[in-house]
Amino acid sequence: MTVRATWNGQVLAESDHTVVVEGNHYFPPEAVNREFFAPSATHTTCPWKGLASYYTVNVNGESNPDAAWYYPEPKDAAAKIRDYVAFWHGVAVEKVDD
Repeated sequence: MTVRATWNGQVLAESDHTVVVEGNHYFPPEAVNREFFAPSATHTTCPWKGLASYYTVNVNGESNPDAAWYYPEPKDAAAKIRDYVAFWHGVAVEKVDD
């Protein structure tokens, strides 16, 4: 099953190897179109996953602050999503037909 993340008419990530955690699809790093991402200063902490870092998504002159997040150094329980990217804030994450 292929999963695609889109925002403002642009594909941000696409993969048939996402990892679902707490209802969120985490995309492998190589599936993410990095040209649309800028590092954010935002960080949050999850008790079992660890410290999350965020990206601002920039597409067609519009910005979506902190619309993507990832765990660069997750706790052991979340090791399988190290550097995988998940989305929110209006980013559509949908299953697509191959």
